[in-house]
Amino acid sequence: MEASPDPDDPDGLRHRVAIVTGAGALDDGIGNGRAAAILLARAGARVLVVDRDETAAARTVAMIDDEGGEAAPFVGDVTVEADCERIVAAAVDAWGRLDVLDNNVGIGSRGSVVDEDPGRWSRVMQVNVDSMFLMARHAIPAMLDGGPDSSGGAIVNIASIAAMRPSQLTAYSTSKGAVISLTRAMAVDHAADGIRVNCVAPGPVYTPMVYGHGMSDELRDRRRRASPLGIEGTGWDIGNAVVFLCSDRARYITGQVLVVDGGVTLGAARRR
Repeated sequence: MEASPDPDDPDGLRHRVAIVTGAGALDDGIGNGRAAAILLARAGARVLVVDRDETAAARTVAMIDDEGGEAAPFVGDVTVEADCERIVAAAVDAWGRLDVLDNNVGIGSRGSVVDEDPGRWSRVMQVNVDSMFLMARHAIPAMLDGGPDSSGGAIVNIASIAAMRPSQLTAYSTSKGAVISLTRAMAVDHAADGIRVNCVAPGPVYTPMVYGHGMSDELRDRRRRASPLGIEGTGWDIGNAVVFLCSDRARYITGQVLVVDGGVTLGAARRR
């Protein structure tokens, strides 16, 4: 018989070790990665905050420290395999194990196959897909070497509803479709190792990546009204989904795509 969840640790994340890539954000903004890092720390995990921007990573760590959580920054480029290896080694060196990986790095691009620059296409695939392959390639062996109390691990890859609902973002949509396929393949490959692999597909959430590039109030409101719920998604919504999928609450879930979009992909929205 399975033991009941610990009421003092319902997520089963206390003292677990997590890596969150792309965990920085503009200023004090809450992006998907920063939200996931903060929420994992609130659940008791020790978090390695990875970003190419040292200031952004340090700010996320400071936010976690301010709440009494435990985190450390790491500056690295997840498209470089040597950096991925160093990231995993840093987490294991700091805390002795690895249990969770949130693959959160991604970039966008607009245009059809006719419009897209081949170099840009390759870069989108490198950042959005290759980075997840490289991080998992080094994270999974570390998860399996977590000691006698290791229970495998959990990986969450961040995709997008653009994979299911393309809209003039061909390279981006293709890369996120590949992320979903990668997730399912990894889930099958590593299920026997006790490693669960799932995917979150965000909808049009309002994050620093969005408003940092400029967005009119009119467009922001139009995005909100595209949801049947009539509410605006934020990085916290994505972070909460990540924590759930990494937690013991999701122990019977693997190879799945959790769409977090306020119902946008359901079709016609109820206008408000």
